[in-house]
Amino acid sequence: MQKLKEEIGQAIAPLVGLESTKVIDLLEIPPDPTYGDLAFPCYNLAKIRKQPPPVIAKDLGSKLAGQEGYYWEKAVPKGPYINFHINPRTYGRELIRQVWEEEQDYGKTNLGNGDNVTIDYSSPNIAKPFGVGHIRSTVIGHSLYLLYKALGYNSIGINHLGDWGTQFGKLIVAFKRWGEESRLEEDPVDYLYQLYVQFHHQAEEDPSLDDEARSWFQRLENGDETAVSYWKRFRQLSLETYASIYGLLGIQFEYYHGESHYNQMLDRVINIVKEKGIANESEGALMIDLEPYGLPPVMLRKKDGATLYITRDLAAAIYRYETFNFARSLYVVGAEQTLHFQQLFKVLELLGFEWVSNCVHVPFGMIRFKEGRMSTRAGKIILLEEVLQRAVEMAREIIEQKNPDLEDKEGAAKAVGLGAVRFGDLSNDRVKNIEFDWEKVLDFSGETAAYIQYAHARICSIIRKAGSDFLTWDDDVVSRLEKEEEITLVKTLALLPEKVIDSAESYRPSVLARYLIDVAREFNRFYHNCPVLGSEPEIKHCRLLLINSTRQVIANGLGLLGITAPEEM
Repeated sequence: MQKLKEEIGQAIAPLVGLESTKVIDLLEIPPDPTYGDLAFPCYNLAKIRKQPPPVIAKDLGSKLAGQEGYYWEKAVPKGPYINFHINPRTYGRELIRQVWEEEQDYGKTNLGNGDNVTIDYSSPNIAKPFGVGHIRSTVIGHSLYLLYKALGYNSIGINHLGDWGTQFGKLIVAFKRWGEESRLEEDPVDYLYQLYVQFHHQAEEDPSLDDEARSWFQRLENGDETAVSYWKRFRQLSLETYASIYGLLGIQFEYYHGESHYNQMLDRVINIVKEKGIANESEGALMIDLEPYGLPPVMLRKKDGATLYITRDLAAAIYRYETFNFARSLYVVGAEQTLHFQQLFKVLELLGFEWVSNCVHVPFGMIRFKEGRMSTRAGKIILLEEVLQRAVEMAREIIEQKNPDLEDKEGAAKAVGLGAVRFGDLSNDRVKNIEFDWEKVLDFSGETAAYIQYAHARICSIIRKAGSDFLTWDDDVVSRLEKEEEITLVKTLALLPEKVIDSAESYRPSVLARYLIDVAREFNRFYHNCPVLGSEPEIKHCRLLLINSTRQVIANGLGLLGITAPEEM
């Protein structure tokens, strides 16, 4: 599609007195595909030419009449637009050639030129079960990580663990009083959470426990050897547990920089704030007044000297810029933290850090499960690991029914089940709350990962039956694209690079996810109307090359969502 745009830009630019890049920026996809494939609006020229846009469009149409480019065959005025229609044969040939040559790199670009993008995502709380509430940050963040990498950026994944705070004082007290080594070794995170809940129940009857917990956390902050030893152990056991979940999802992080990582930097942050003169003492606490900017005030330090979450976030932002010199810094954190990030970015701006303009909060809504459809071992928390395991089990049952002779049922069940959970999240606009419905996300015929994966597996099956001899390039054969279903599929495949850019720039993996549904839908329409193996040799060859390109686009697109494209299912 980009080459088509460039060619149109070069054709129109000398006729309208604009740079070709400006023409390209103005091109639109018509609302009705019968109008054309790309449209140039003439509104911007109306003031310059002092003519109505439809008159300008008609004039351009007359100047372009009889002309054609390599990728487009005609330009037709309609109202205030001049609409361009692709040449299906040359356009289709070049598109399939491009996918053929680039293979797994099709859809990637070098827009980022190696610049660093830090992505803060997932961020579970140490010593607490990895709840399903973290799925959105985890899969959205990981997909953005993959998308920016595909655009030529150096993606840096940071897991900003919740590994500091008074809760660790409570955990130390609870473990010293009621802890059992054998249970801690058996299921550390679940057991630590139970102890945490027990502490709160006991503290309601014995408030002195809270004082004891504060004392232990104070010892931890002061570097007490015993307190630090407990904290390190709880942290390490939690990370080992979380590693199995990340392993299931195929996720790795460059850095596990939790809140504790920035403790040594807090004095510097306080000093920078004081030097800039933007903070005031209020009853012993250090405050920044943000009311002139329509925001509530920020407390950086309590009267007892303790710092707060935002103080550590300021330290983290400064550290990340000084360490990585990022071109962009993303925070994939729930929408309920929007005010926090508005305050954080405003304080960084007041401190004079111009790079704050490259810091972006990527908010998302909540995820809910239909009542009665998911059990949990830990009170009100729905465990993510249980959700993932249940998804694989349900996928295994469906595959057993649909394809009992499948050789690798376990591999397919894992690909389909885990893909269902990820896609069930990513296919929805991240800013909306979503309700997770097992029946919908595992539907092979609905707008699901399974539907897309099944299209991929069907193509792989056709190609296996055809044998490898067809995988030879032939310009003349590929030029035989004539049927409407073939041409529409080609046009759809051409959109992958733009969808990747769109998804990354809007921080919405849903753009790519919805596009892949379109690809699978257009393939199925093609498949039902255009015989492949049963057609005459030259047409068969052409269509095999076309569906091979479709297979590659689906595999590449799903890969950028962190989802496997199985060859059989």
